[in-house]
Amino acid sequence: MSNINDRAYWLKTMLKIANPVLTSLANKQLKQRMPVEGKNEGQKDYTHLEAFARLVCGMAPWIENGPEDGEEGLLRKQYAELIRSGIKEATDQLSPDYMNFSNGHQPIVDTAFLAHALVRAPKELIGKLEPTVKIKVIEALKQTRTRKPHFNNWLLFSAMIETALYILEEDWDQMRVDYALKQHEQWYVGDGVYGDGPAFHADYYNSFVIQPMMVDIIDHVAHLSPDWQEMKSKIHQRAIRYAVILERSISPEGTFPIVGRSIAYRFGAFQHLAQMALQQRLDDSLKPAQVRCALTAVIRRLIEMPGTFDDEGWLKIGLCGHQPQLGEPYISTGSLYLCATVFLPLGLSSDDSFWQGEEEWTTKKAWSGKSISIDAALH
Repeated sequence: MSNINDRAYWLKTMLKIANPVLTSLANKQLKQRMPVEGKNEGQKDYTHLEAFARLVCGMAPWIENGPEDGEEGLLRKQYAELIRSGIKEATDQLSPDYMNFSNGHQPIVDTAFLAHALVRAPKELIGKLEPTVKIKVIEALKQTRTRKPHFNNWLLFSAMIETALYILEEDWDQMRVDYALKQHEQWYVGDGVYGDGPAFHADYYNSFVIQPMMVDIIDHVAHLSPDWQEMKSKIHQRAIRYAVILERSISPEGTFPIVGRSIAYRFGAFQHLAQMALQQRLDDSLKPAQVRCALTAVIRRLIEMPGTFDDEGWLKIGLCGHQPQLGEPYISTGSLYLCATVFLPLGLSSDDSFWQGEEEWTTKKAWSGKSISIDAALH
């Protein structure tokens, strides 16, 4: 598989995942058309915001920095318009697809993923919004302030929402940001890994939420406070180390350990590795191309399994195909679209080293008898 075809494959796969959500929403038919699979009927109140916010959180760097010209450039402009249309419908109280930003606790989560998309694509997803839509987006973000986040990674959801409000040049609550950052400092357990609240959990939440949000929040606010500036280098060092751990968890066959909750987010488990590649912050032991090849193997392994999509192209619950038993009660169809965050490196230009050449990843070299570097913990 050539490097050119890898990028084309990533783009084709991302858009295949995106199409039912974005086209339905732009046509004011998301709630009408999207099936809702899951064990908890109550998730119907949240699932549509989940699908849209998580999807665009992954697409945002491509929308922001993708090519201007050629076939891909035309696609990027088309999908940017679809997403902006989606934002309009999602925040318009008169739209049949107006989304839930305030009822129950779950809206904190997915408003934060929408906020993260805005943070990742401020020119395209903030700067090009109609003024009336921008006002409604700000209102939607602020609605979540009536909800109290759980004492775990959810603190970062509130912090991300406030970070987006700061970028929108609105009044924002620095205390919510400060509390989330400093509490996670207290929950740091070592070797680049944070606990999810007071207890450590062996799962992928460091990649689903914790590290990507901490990095992007601190990058935008650190200059505003000396103590935040002091935290920045530690957050980055830990992020670099955790990306190494993630890369080494990808087997020669493109599989990875099935541990912890929310495994139905599929290759969303590698959002953090994808973000470190996007931001060109990979450890010196990792070549960008080897990360691309490893992630491509994972994407292929999972997305091509029969049963991943229904007949209309919507994702179905599972890790590798349709495995509804792997969905916790909080998992519904919309939840699954966190998988799109693996596609963050599409925000790199096609001539970036990430897309150039073929490289074997760590375990592929190791299990074929080739030399690899010794791993070492972060001190």
